[in-house]
Amino acid sequence: MSVFRSRPALRWLVPSAAAVVVIGGGAAAGTIVASADPALPERSAAQLLVDLQNAKVDGLSGTIVQSADLGLPKISGLTDGASGQAGLANLVAGSNTARVWYAGEDQARLALVGTAGETDVIRNGSDVWLWQSEGNKATHLKVPAGAGKKPQALPTNVPTTPQDAADAALAAIDDSTKVSTTGAAKVADRDAYELVLTPKAERSLIGQVRLAIDAEQHIPLRVDVYAKNATSPAVRVAFTQISFEKPDAQQFAFNPPPGAKVTESNPQKLEKDAEKAAKDHEKAMPPAAKGGPGMSVVGEGWASIVTAKLPDSGDTSTDSTEAQSLLGMLPEASGTWGKGRIFSGSLFSVLIVDDGRVFAGAVAPESLYEAAAKK
Repeated sequence: MSVFRSRPALRWLVPSAAAVVVIGGGAAAGTIVASADPALPERSAAQLLVDLQNAKVDGLSGTIVQSADLGLPKISGLTDGASGQAGLANLVAGSNTARVWYAGEDQARLALVGTAGETDVIRNGSDVWLWQSEGNKATHLKVPAGAGKKPQALPTNVPTTPQDAADAALAAIDDSTKVSTTGAAKVADRDAYELVLTPKAERSLIGQVRLAIDAEQHIPLRVDVYAKNATSPAVRVAFTQISFEKPDAQQFAFNPPPGAKVTESNPQKLEKDAEKAAKDHEKAMPPAAKGGPGMSVVGEGWASIVTAKLPDSGDTSTDSTEAQSLLGMLPEASGTWGKGRIFSGSLFSVLIVDDGRVFAGAVAPESLYEAAAKK
Protein backbone atom coordinates (compact mmCIF):
# COMPACT_ATOMS: atom_id res chain seq x y z
CA MET A 1 0.00 0.00 0.00
CA SER A 2 1.39 3.41 -0.88
CA VAL A 3 1.29 6.24 1.64
CA PHE A 4 -0.33 8.51 -0.94
CA ARG A 5 -2.63 7.37 -3.67
CA SER A 6 -0.96 8.30 -6.95
CA ARG A 7 2.08 9.32 -4.91
CA PRO A 8 4.85 10.74 -7.14
CA ALA A 9 8.37 9.37 -6.89
CA LEU A 10 10.72 11.13 -4.48
CA ARG A 11 12.92 12.24 -7.36
CA TRP A 12 11.43 15.74 -7.11
CA LEU A 13 13.16 16.29 -3.81
CA VAL A 14 16.74 17.46 -3.98
CA PRO A 15 18.93 15.19 -1.84
CA SER A 16 20.58 16.93 1.08
CA ALA A 17 24.07 16.78 -0.42
CA ALA A 18 22.89 18.20 -3.73
CA ALA A 19 20.94 20.93 -1.96
CA VAL A 20 24.11 22.09 -0.23
CA VAL A 21 25.78 22.42 -3.63
CA VAL A 22 22.89 24.54 -4.90
CA ILE A 23 23.55 27.19 -2.27
CA GLY A 24 27.30 27.08 -2.47
CA GLY A 25 27.20 30.17 -4.68
CA GLY A 26 28.81 30.84 -8.03
CA ALA A 27 27.77 28.53 -10.84
CA ALA A 28 25.43 26.46 -8.66
CA ALA A 29 23.25 29.48 -7.95
CA GLY A 30 22.67 29.77 -11.68
CA THR A 31 20.40 26.76 -11.49
CA ILE A 32 17.93 29.01 -9.70
CA VAL A 33 18.43 32.31 -11.54
CA ALA A 34 18.97 32.48 -15.28
CA SER A 35 21.51 34.97 -16.52
CA ALA A 36 19.30 36.54 -19.19
CA ASP A 37 16.59 39.00 -18.08
CA PRO A 38 13.17 38.50 -19.68
CA ALA A 39 11.55 41.39 -21.51
CA LEU A 40 8.72 42.65 -19.29
CA PRO A 41 6.71 45.88 -19.24
CA GLU A 42 7.97 48.39 -16.70
CA ARG A 43 6.32 48.23 -13.29
CA SER A 44 6.96 50.56 -10.36
CA ALA A 45 7.77 49.49 -6.82
CA ALA A 46 4.35 50.77 -5.68
CA GLN A 47 2.61 48.67 -8.33
CA LEU A 48 4.56 45.57 -7.30
CA LEU A 49 3.57 46.07 -3.66
CA VAL A 50 -0.09 46.24 -4.71
CA ASP A 51 0.41 43.10 -6.82
CA LEU A 52 1.75 41.23 -3.79
CA GLN A 53 -1.16 42.28 -1.62
CA ASN A 54 -3.77 41.23 -4.17
CA ALA A 55 -2.17 37.99 -5.38
CA LYS A 56 -4.41 34.92 -5.33
CA VAL A 57 -3.87 31.53 -6.94
CA ASP A 58 -6.27 28.59 -7.15
CA GLY A 59 -3.54 25.98 -7.18
CA LEU A 60 0.17 25.33 -7.44
CA SER A 61 2.84 22.73 -6.83
CA GLY A 62 6.58 23.06 -6.66
CA THR A 63 9.91 22.55 -4.93
CA ILE A 64 11.30 25.08 -2.46
CA VAL A 65 14.92 25.34 -1.33
CA GLN A 66 15.79 27.36 1.76
CA SER A 67 19.50 27.99 2.14
CA ALA A 68 21.73 29.98 4.44
CA ASP A 69 25.38 30.89 4.72
CA LEU A 70 25.57 33.40 7.56
CA GLY A 71 29.34 33.42 7.88
CA LEU A 72 29.17 32.07 11.41
CA PRO A 73 32.20 30.64 13.20
CA LYS A 74 32.50 26.85 13.36
CA ILE A 75 31.10 25.83 16.73
CA SER A 76 30.67 22.17 17.60
CA GLY A 77 27.04 21.27 18.11
CA LEU A 78 25.69 24.43 16.47
CA THR A 79 27.11 24.90 12.99
CA ASP A 80 28.46 21.43 12.30
CA GLY A 81 25.31 19.39 12.91
CA ALA A 82 26.76 17.54 15.91
CA SER A 83 24.78 16.37 18.92
CA GLY A 84 21.55 16.03 17.01
CA GLN A 85 21.57 19.66 15.92
CA ALA A 86 21.63 18.99 12.16
CA GLY A 87 18.35 20.88 11.69
CA LEU A 88 19.70 24.00 13.36
CA ALA A 89 22.98 23.65 11.47
CA ASN A 90 21.10 23.61 8.16
CA LEU A 91 19.18 26.72 9.10
CA VAL A 92 22.35 28.75 9.69
CA ALA A 93 24.83 27.11 7.32
CA GLY A 94 23.16 24.66 4.97
CA SER A 95 19.91 24.01 3.16
CA ASN A 96 16.49 22.42 3.43
CA THR A 97 14.29 21.28 0.58
CA ALA A 98 10.53 20.82 0.55
CA ARG A 99 7.81 19.99 -1.94
CA VAL A 100 4.47 21.82 -1.77
CA TRP A 101 1.01 21.27 -3.24
CA TYR A 102 -1.89 23.71 -2.95
CA ALA A 103 -5.43 23.39 -4.31
CA GLY A 104 -7.30 25.81 -2.06
CA GLU A 105 -7.32 26.64 1.64
CA ASP A 106 -8.69 23.22 2.57
CA GLN A 107 -6.37 21.20 0.33
CA ALA A 108 -2.68 21.68 0.98
CA ARG A 109 0.37 19.52 1.53
CA LEU A 110 3.96 20.20 2.52
CA ALA A 111 6.62 17.50 2.49
CA LEU A 112 10.19 17.67 3.76
CA VAL A 113 12.83 15.03 3.19
CA GLY A 114 16.00 15.15 5.23
CA THR A 115 18.71 12.84 6.47
CA ALA A 116 16.39 11.67 9.28
CA GLY A 117 13.55 10.78 6.88
CA GLU A 118 10.41 12.40 5.51
CA THR A 119 7.82 14.54 7.24
CA ASP A 120 4.48 15.47 5.65
CA VAL A 121 1.64 17.74 6.70
CA ILE A 122 -1.54 17.19 4.69
CA ARG A 123 -4.83 19.09 4.81
CA ASN A 124 -7.69 17.47 2.90
CA GLY A 125 -11.03 19.01 3.76
CA SER A 126 -11.65 18.46 7.47
CA ASP A 127 -8.83 15.88 7.72
CA VAL A 128 -5.34 16.92 8.79
CA TRP A 129 -2.48 14.42 8.88
CA LEU A 130 1.07 14.69 10.19
CA TRP A 131 3.24 11.79 9.05
CA GLN A 132 6.86 11.15 10.06
CA SER A 133 8.74 8.34 8.36
CA GLU A 134 11.18 8.22 11.26
CA GLY A 135 9.38 5.91 13.65
CA ASN A 136 6.57 5.42 11.08
CA LYS A 137 4.23 7.69 13.06
CA ALA A 138 1.05 9.43 11.93
CA THR A 139 -1.22 11.85 13.76
CA HIS A 140 -4.75 12.49 12.53
CA LEU A 141 -7.30 15.09 13.54
CA LYS A 142 -10.64 16.38 12.30
CA VAL A 143 -10.97 20.12 11.86
CA PRO A 144 -14.33 21.35 13.17
CA ALA A 145 -16.58 23.36 10.88
CA GLY A 146 -15.78 27.05 10.90
CA ALA A 147 -12.22 26.56 12.17
CA GLY A 148 -9.22 28.17 10.51
CA LYS A 149 -8.47 26.68 7.10
CA LYS A 150 -4.71 27.00 7.00
CA PRO A 151 -2.83 23.71 7.40
CA GLN A 152 -0.63 23.19 10.42
CA ALA A 153 3.02 24.02 9.89
CA LEU A 154 5.71 21.41 9.83
CA PRO A 155 7.97 21.01 12.85
CA THR A 156 11.43 22.55 13.09
CA ASN A 157 13.95 22.63 10.26
CA VAL A 158 11.32 22.95 7.54
CA PRO A 159 12.20 25.60 4.95
CA THR A 160 10.25 28.83 5.11
CA THR A 161 8.19 29.52 1.99
CA PRO A 162 8.96 32.56 -0.18
CA GLN A 163 5.54 33.96 0.83
CA ASP A 164 6.40 33.79 4.53
CA ALA A 165 9.82 35.32 3.94
CA ALA A 166 8.28 38.08 1.82
CA ASP A 167 5.67 38.86 4.49
CA ALA A 168 8.41 39.27 7.09
CA ALA A 169 10.44 41.55 4.80
CA LEU A 170 7.46 43.70 3.83
CA ALA A 171 6.52 44.12 7.50
CA ALA A 172 9.86 45.90 7.97
CA ILE A 173 9.06 48.63 5.44
CA ASP A 174 8.96 52.09 7.03
CA ASP A 175 10.80 55.40 6.70
CA SER A 176 14.08 53.58 7.38
CA THR A 177 13.74 51.55 4.18
CA LYS A 178 14.29 52.50 0.56
CA VAL A 179 12.03 50.55 -1.82
CA SER A 180 13.06 50.24 -5.47
CA THR A 181 13.12 47.85 -8.40
CA THR A 182 15.84 46.34 -10.56
CA GLY A 183 15.79 44.56 -13.89
CA ALA A 184 13.57 41.54 -14.35
CA ALA A 185 14.78 38.02 -13.60
CA LYS A 186 14.10 34.35 -14.25
CA VAL A 187 13.19 32.17 -11.27
CA ALA A 188 12.12 28.54 -11.62
CA ASP A 189 11.97 29.17 -15.38
CA ARG A 190 9.37 31.93 -14.95
CA ASP A 191 9.55 35.66 -15.67
CA ALA A 192 9.69 37.77 -12.53
CA TYR A 193 10.05 41.36 -11.37
CA GLU A 194 12.51 42.16 -8.61
CA LEU A 195 11.56 44.40 -5.70
CA VAL A 196 14.46 45.66 -3.59
CA LEU A 197 14.31 46.76 0.05
CA THR A 198 17.44 48.67 1.14
CA PRO A 199 17.96 49.70 4.78
CA LYS A 200 18.96 53.34 5.12
CA ALA A 201 20.75 52.71 8.40
CA GLU A 202 24.50 52.85 7.75
CA ARG A 203 25.25 50.58 10.71
CA SER A 204 22.96 47.78 9.62
CA LEU A 205 24.72 44.64 8.37
CA ILE A 206 21.82 43.98 6.01
CA GLY A 207 22.54 45.44 2.61
CA GLN A 208 19.42 44.48 0.70
CA VAL A 209 16.39 42.21 0.70
CA ARG A 210 15.36 41.23 -2.84
CA LEU A 211 11.94 39.79 -3.68
CA ALA A 212 11.40 38.16 -7.07
CA ILE A 213 7.69 38.45 -7.91
CA ASP A 214 6.03 36.28 -10.56
CA ALA A 215 5.09 38.51 -13.51
CA GLU A 216 1.73 36.79 -14.07
CA GLN A 217 0.65 35.33 -10.73
CA HIS A 218 2.22 38.06 -8.54
CA ILE A 219 3.36 35.72 -5.75
CA PRO A 220 6.93 35.73 -4.40
CA LEU A 221 9.10 33.14 -6.17
CA ARG A 222 12.32 33.97 -4.35
CA VAL A 223 13.52 36.07 -1.42
CA ASP A 224 17.22 36.88 -1.00
CA VAL A 225 18.82 38.61 1.98
CA TYR A 226 22.24 40.16 1.27
CA ALA A 227 24.81 41.32 3.76
CA LYS A 228 26.33 44.74 3.08
CA ASN A 229 28.72 44.76 0.10
CA ALA A 230 28.06 41.05 -0.54
CA THR A 231 27.61 39.69 -4.06
CA SER A 232 25.75 36.53 -3.04
CA PRO A 233 22.83 36.17 -0.60
CA ALA A 234 23.36 35.09 2.99
CA VAL A 235 19.82 33.70 3.05
CA ARG A 236 17.74 32.48 0.12
CA VAL A 237 14.22 31.02 0.02
CA ALA A 238 13.23 30.12 -3.52
CA PHE A 239 11.14 27.95 -5.74
CA THR A 240 13.39 25.88 -7.98
CA GLN A 241 10.37 24.47 -9.82
CA ILE A 242 6.74 25.60 -9.82
CA SER A 243 3.51 24.90 -11.71
CA PHE A 244 0.28 26.83 -11.32
CA GLU A 245 -1.88 23.93 -12.44
CA LYS A 246 -4.26 22.79 -9.72
CA PRO A 247 -2.93 19.50 -8.26
CA ASP A 248 -5.03 16.37 -8.58
CA ALA A 249 -7.15 15.57 -5.53
CA GLN A 250 -5.24 12.30 -5.16
CA GLN A 251 -2.21 14.27 -3.95
CA PHE A 252 -4.05 15.00 -0.70
CA ALA A 253 -5.36 11.50 -0.02
CA PHE A 254 -3.29 9.93 2.74
CA ASN A 255 -3.14 6.26 3.73
CA PRO A 256 -1.04 5.31 6.77
CA PRO A 257 1.59 2.78 5.65
CA PRO A 258 1.58 -0.77 7.06
CA GLY A 259 2.69 -0.89 10.68
CA ALA A 260 2.30 2.85 11.23
CA LYS A 261 1.51 4.03 14.74
CA VAL A 262 -1.58 6.20 14.25
CA THR A 263 -2.64 8.66 16.93
CA GLU A 264 -6.12 10.15 16.78
CA SER A 265 -6.24 13.65 18.15
CA ASN A 266 -8.63 16.59 18.26
CA PRO A 267 -8.20 20.36 17.97
CA GLN A 268 -9.17 20.95 21.61
CA LYS A 269 -6.47 18.58 22.88
CA LEU A 270 -3.89 20.03 20.48
CA GLU A 271 -4.75 23.54 21.63
CA LYS A 272 -4.37 22.57 25.29
CA ASP A 273 -1.10 20.74 24.57
CA ALA A 274 0.19 23.76 22.64
CA GLU A 275 -0.76 26.14 25.47
CA LYS A 276 0.97 23.92 28.03
CA ALA A 277 4.07 23.60 25.85
CA ALA A 278 4.14 27.38 25.34
CA LYS A 279 3.89 28.01 29.10
CA ASP A 280 6.59 25.46 29.88
CA HIS A 281 8.79 26.98 27.18
CA GLU A 282 8.24 30.50 28.50
CA LYS A 283 9.23 29.46 32.03
CA ALA A 284 12.53 28.16 30.70
CA MET A 285 13.26 31.26 28.63
CA PRO A 286 15.33 34.27 29.71
CA PRO A 287 13.58 37.64 30.17
CA ALA A 288 14.67 38.80 26.71
CA ALA A 289 12.85 35.97 25.00
CA LYS A 290 9.74 36.53 27.10
CA GLY A 291 9.58 40.17 26.05
CA GLY A 292 9.29 41.11 29.74
CA PRO A 293 10.79 43.97 31.71
CA GLY A 294 14.26 42.53 31.21
CA MET A 295 14.25 43.48 27.53
CA SER A 296 14.71 46.87 25.89
CA VAL A 297 15.56 48.20 22.43
CA VAL A 298 18.35 50.64 21.66
CA GLY A 299 18.18 52.57 18.40
CA GLU A 300 15.62 52.27 15.61
CA GLY A 301 14.88 50.38 12.43
CA TRP A 302 17.36 48.02 10.81
CA ALA A 303 20.18 49.07 13.16
CA SER A 304 18.25 48.63 16.41
CA ILE A 305 19.82 46.56 19.20
CA VAL A 306 17.89 44.36 21.61
CA THR A 307 19.34 44.22 25.10
CA ALA A 308 18.38 42.04 28.04
CA LYS A 309 19.61 40.69 31.34
CA LEU A 310 20.00 36.95 31.71
CA PRO A 311 18.76 35.32 34.91
CA ASP A 312 21.29 34.45 37.61
CA SER A 313 23.16 31.27 36.76
CA GLY A 314 22.15 28.69 39.34
CA ASP A 315 20.72 26.10 36.99
CA THR A 316 22.68 22.84 37.03
CA SER A 317 20.46 21.00 34.51
CA THR A 318 21.93 19.25 31.49
CA ASP A 319 20.56 21.93 29.14
CA SER A 320 22.17 24.68 31.22
CA THR A 321 25.49 22.84 31.33
CA GLU A 322 25.46 22.39 27.56
CA ALA A 323 24.62 26.07 27.09
CA GLN A 324 27.55 27.10 29.29
CA SER A 325 29.83 24.76 27.36
CA LEU A 326 28.67 26.26 24.05
CA LEU A 327 29.18 29.77 25.42
CA GLY A 328 32.75 28.90 26.34
CA MET A 329 33.51 28.11 22.68
CA LEU A 330 32.72 31.66 21.54
CA PRO A 331 35.54 34.18 21.01
CA GLU A 332 36.34 36.39 24.00
CA ALA A 333 35.78 40.14 23.86
CA SER A 334 36.52 42.98 26.26
CA GLY A 335 36.32 46.76 26.55
CA THR A 336 35.35 49.55 28.89
CA TRP A 337 32.03 47.74 29.24
CA GLY A 338 33.71 44.65 30.75
CA LYS A 339 34.40 41.16 29.44
CA GLY A 340 32.26 38.68 27.56
CA ARG A 341 31.79 36.52 24.48
CA ILE A 342 30.91 37.58 20.94
CA PHE A 343 29.00 35.64 18.29
CA SER A 344 28.93 37.35 14.92
CA GLY A 345 28.00 36.52 11.36
CA SER A 346 27.38 38.36 8.12
CA LEU A 347 23.85 39.47 9.09
CA PHE A 348 23.85 39.77 12.89
CA SER A 349 25.93 39.86 16.09
CA VAL A 350 25.30 38.80 19.69
CA LEU A 351 27.32 39.95 22.72
CA ILE A 352 27.02 38.07 26.04
CA VAL A 353 28.67 40.06 28.83
CA ASP A 354 30.02 38.26 31.90
CA ASP A 355 27.65 40.27 34.12
CA GLY A 356 24.66 38.66 32.37
CA ARG A 357 23.80 41.41 29.93
CA VAL A 358 23.02 40.41 26.33
CA PHE A 359 23.05 42.63 23.24
CA ALA A 360 21.92 41.50 19.78
CA GLY A 361 21.15 43.10 16.45
CA ALA A 362 21.76 43.22 12.69
CA VAL A 363 24.89 45.28 13.37
CA ALA A 364 28.63 44.76 13.70
CA PRO A 365 30.13 43.85 17.09
CA GLU A 366 31.47 47.41 17.49
CA SER A 367 27.89 48.74 17.73
CA LEU A 368 27.13 46.21 20.45
CA TYR A 369 30.26 47.25 22.36
CA GLU A 370 29.14 50.89 22.23
CA ALA A 371 25.68 49.95 23.52
CA ALA A 372 27.21 47.87 26.31
CA ALA A 373 29.43 50.78 27.36
CA LYS A 374 26.37 52.98 27.97
CA LYS A 375 25.34 51.38 31.27
